[in-house]
Amino acid sequence: MDLKELENGVNPELHWYYQSKKLPLFNYTRKLLKKMDGLTVVDVGSGSGFFSVSLEKHFSRGIHKVYLVDINYTQEEIAATKNAKIEKTLFIPEHIENSVVILMDVLEHLEDDLQMLKDIKKNSVGDNNYFFITVPAFYSLWSGHDVYLGHYRRYKIDTLRKVLVEAGYNIKNTYYLYGSLFPMVWVQRKINNAKKSEANSNMRPFNALTNKILYGITSAEMKIAGMNKVFGVSCVAEGKI
Repeated sequence: MDLKELENGVNPELHWYYQSKKLPLFNYTRKLLKKMDGLTVVDVGSGSGFFSVSLEKHFSRGIHKVYLVDINYTQEEIAATKNAKIEKTLFIPEHIENSVVILMDVLEHLEDDLQMLKDIKKNSVGDNNYFFITVPAFYSLWSGHDVYLGHYRRYKIDTLRKVLVEAGYNIKNTYYLYGSLFPMVWVQRKINNAKKSEANSNMRPFNALTNKILYGITSAEMKIAGMNKVFGVSCVAEGKI
């Protein structure tokens, strides 16, 4: 999760985007917990930890441990959470076991996305580790938003699948999110690009009514998002490490 997206006063506990984006992750975790006694969550590039902390709140009994992995945590933050159920760390755990590894909009920030995936794979122990990955979709949506957030690329299903296969991951499903918003986002970003607007995050707070409407639209879409192979603003991959 990119902390820069929160600099415009966005509260992920209320904002429609974060509240709807967590729903596919919840659905996937629910499926995993039906066949596992419990899960460790390894949130790579966790930032504020919104997604994994939300998982722990929702599936508390099923989540045994949460590792928030981010290079920006301070030594004070790390010391304060040492050996806690939700623990902050600078490094990927040496032994990933009975886990779901989540990377929520992380790979696009890495010059070498393949190496990150390989590092996770290298630390995976046993045959019971899974992944849930989101990345921004389609180069046609490239804008100052990507520049501001420090993105190296945007993905399509085939490019995301390619790097996952090269890293040795077993892909269960890939699909797009926010297909309903794609035309509006495409037009807006083309306009901004034509104006050569200053690089900045497109994420911002909305009034309560607009926020409610957008959440209603996008949360309804999430119920069938797993079948969307055509277009969207985000791309998702699920499977086994």
